[in-house]
Amino acid sequence: MSLATEARQFLRSTHSGILSTISAKFEGYPFGSVAPFVLDHDGRPLILISTLAEHTRNIDANCKVSLLVFSAAEDLQANARLTLIGDAEQIDKNDPLLRARYLRYFPSAEQYFAAHDFYFYRIQIQQARYIGGFGKISWVASKELASPPNQLAELEAGMLEHMNTDHADSLLACCKHFHGVNAESAEMLGIDTDGFDVLAKNQAGERMLRFSFEQPINDAQSARTALVAMSKACRA
Repeated sequence: MSLATEARQFLRSTHSGILSTISAKFEGYPFGSVAPFVLDHDGRPLILISTLAEHTRNIDANCKVSLLVFSAAEDLQANARLTLIGDAEQIDKNDPLLRARYLRYFPSAEQYFAAHDFYFYRIQIQQARYIGGFGKISWVASKELASPPNQLAELEAGMLEHMNTDHADSLLACCKHFHGVNAESAEMLGIDTDGFDVLAKNQAGERMLRFSFEQPINDAQSARTALVAMSKACRA
């Protein structure tokens, strides 16, 4: 696996980071803040932020930003991290597909969509710096992080409904086989070219699990082929 592919899969596995903007109040200084995010189907981060927030004022004055994502581990310097640099642009927060995708990952954000001062900002990645561990360091071009052309934005909702309604047992089996998690319930939250995310629940609580495809998918047929292969692997 190339470092670029590893970096893209790592980015897919994370949903929060440190957003750094250029301070409008203190000229020339960076300003860091916590930023939950999801990726759109082109692989670009989407953040939902208020116009009252300091980082939003900074973006409106200078759209150049950085987003640092990293593994939740005790030894941060020994684990993977990825720094994205790019340009943030405001987009329509009422886009039904993006809104639905964001709320599946962050359901508590529902109230923010009703507020007049919250908007989606999308980060157009220009470059990225990936550190996958000792000796695994590289700059990654934006085109290498981007998802290949695909039809998944329009198909995602139907795929999720089908998997969660008709193949719940397969999702439970995947949780056990690929992650060693004995889940009592499993809900697929999102599917993309590189894999899918499942919210697994049991008596110990809930956790989000990431499943990676062996090859990128781009439509319903390739998704079905990949999911069937994973289901068969669970029964092998």
